[in-house]
Amino acid sequence: MKRVGWVLSLVMMVTLVVSACGQSKETAAVSTTAASTTVKIGILKNVTHAPGFVALQNNYFQQAFGPNAKIEVTPFDNGADFATAIATDQIDMGYVGPGPVINQYLKSKNIRVISGVNNGGAVLVARKDAGIQSVKDLVGKTVAVAAKGGTPDLSLRVLLQQQGLKVTTDTSGVQIVTRAPADTLVAIRQKEVDATLIAEPWGTQMIQEGSGTILVDWNKIPPKDGNYPLTILVASDKFLKEHRDLAKKAVKANKQAIDFIGQNPDKSYELISSELKVLTGKGMEPALIKAAIDHLKLTQDIALEDINEQAKISFDAGYLKVKAEELDFSKFLDTSLLDEVKKEK
Repeated sequence: MKRVGWVLSLVMMVTLVVSACGQSKETAAVSTTAASTTVKIGILKNVTHAPGFVALQNNYFQQAFGPNAKIEVTPFDNGADFATAIATDQIDMGYVGPGPVINQYLKSKNIRVISGVNNGGAVLVARKDAGIQSVKDLVGKTVAVAAKGGTPDLSLRVLLQQQGLKVTTDTSGVQIVTRAPADTLVAIRQKEVDATLIAEPWGTQMIQEGSGTILVDWNKIPPKDGNYPLTILVASDKFLKEHRDLAKKAVKANKQAIDFIGQNPDKSYELISSELKVLTGKGMEPALIKAAIDHLKLTQDIALEDINEQAKISFDAGYLKVKAEELDFSKFLDTSLLDEVKKEK
């Protein structure tokens, strides 16, 4: 009996050691994986990407991904560069306007919209001494937008169409030119352009310094009187396939930031300014940030009809080099993670 007991004890000891070794290896593998995970986040240097700024400043992404994850943030000046970067796996996810990634999706089909961020946030400003009192007065004038195919450009084209105006390359219609927001501010001052449809807070800055007047306020900008997606959260197919859990946590972090801004506006202005300083080397006055936040609607919600509408405008403008029947965005918008996050409330 003693010998049998001794053998059983030995077997149990060996089993425990083997099991412990197995668990140790498994734990080590998990730790190594977590430690080697780098999440590359892209974001535009614009206040309308405020939830992203707050999520970074409040460490929401880091807290969600875990202490062993490494976060790399890449700032972009425009959505076209962002779209190229995410399609080529230079970044994993991030904040951008719909226009550029709609265009890129039709080329590469490897990007998904996973959450809304904010709607609206752009205004049409006329140079103060340009003799422009209404949208119809833009005939023969030059209007600046940040980029061709960007959301303000698309909104401007719809606005002109609603007024029966044509986009032309001469003075018979409205001429549209591209300028970065900072350059547009200078161009308005120097009378190089007559008007601009521009994201906040640039419009408010022109008003405050006396160089421009609001021609169409943010809540009258088409489509849907300002209730259109201006900033969205997107992720690459590769990132979603390999790290779906982290993508879901990013959606949660984005929601945290949206809630924080709504509940703590004054503190949020400070955080947004701080992140702008990190990204650009220069912060921004709280009053300007407040103006931007007041002129948009923070929301996680986004609908396929909004994507389809912006895609049609891009297509009609000649930006999307595809056939009409190829305008299928049913797989471009993937709200499955957002739906899961909402159910967990």
